[in-house]
Amino acid sequence: MIKHIFSILILIFFVFSCQTVPVTGRSQLALIPNSELLPMSFQNYDQVLQESKVSNNQAEVAMIKKVGQRIQLAVERYMADNNASSQLSGFNWEFNLIEDDNTVNAWCMPGGKVAFYTGILPICDGEAGVAIVMGHEVAHAIANHGGERMSQSLLAQLGLSSLQVALGENPSLTNNLLLQSVGIGTQVGMLSFSRQHESEADRIGLIFSSMAGYDPREAPEFWERMKAASGGSAPPEFLSTHPSNDRRIRDLTAQMPEAIKIYDQYKNQ
Repeated sequence: MIKHIFSILILIFFVFSCQTVPVTGRSQLALIPNSELLPMSFQNYDQVLQESKVSNNQAEVAMIKKVGQRIQLAVERYMADNNASSQLSGFNWEFNLIEDDNTVNAWCMPGGKVAFYTGILPICDGEAGVAIVMGHEVAHAIANHGGERMSQSLLAQLGLSSLQVALGENPSLTNNLLLQSVGIGTQVGMLSFSRQHESEADRIGLIFSSMAGYDPREAPEFWERMKAASGGSAPPEFLSTHPSNDRRIRDLTAQMPEAIKIYDQYKNQ
């Protein structure tokens, strides 16, 4: 009887700890409330900016902010149209360019805090490419991938019995997990989740960038350029946290008809 009751309690716990990802409708584990997640995110974002050299290239900075604001408006429109604006509560959008030509990367912290590195701009090859990357990174935040990875890590490390105690009494643990979850994981056991998140962000980001008036046909071209830039040095997909460039190109191409319809609807608005 006790075992049966415990099983029911576990089921209830997970039912009330799940939410739905916008666009894809996938159910995800979400143990960390935004009231705890977003302040940590904003603090860590500010720390990264303090420890980095923010670009003073006015043209490139203006482009990053312009694209970011267009993606932001598209996200807000999509969420409003789908009665999901409440999921953006607490967001404090910010778009910055960090001067680092050796880092080919961009990321978005929970709550809409975006950072681009100058090293990715040559591969973006202009505003449309920046929009593809921006849409993808913002999609991670809208889909709460960071919070989901944190939840999975907490559950794996602590188990159900210690989970609620840790959430309330060990903020440093959740803060460290935030940094790991937004970055690249190292455990092979978590790689499938990371690849799933990347593919999901590709799809969601394509919708957002298309709604922002950017031609979605730029997406496969961006990944072709990324493939060329990698020079074949990328690890096998089963050991990578990201889908292979070839898989991304195939998936994005398959999603193109839907994206082009959206682009045609919004490109002149």
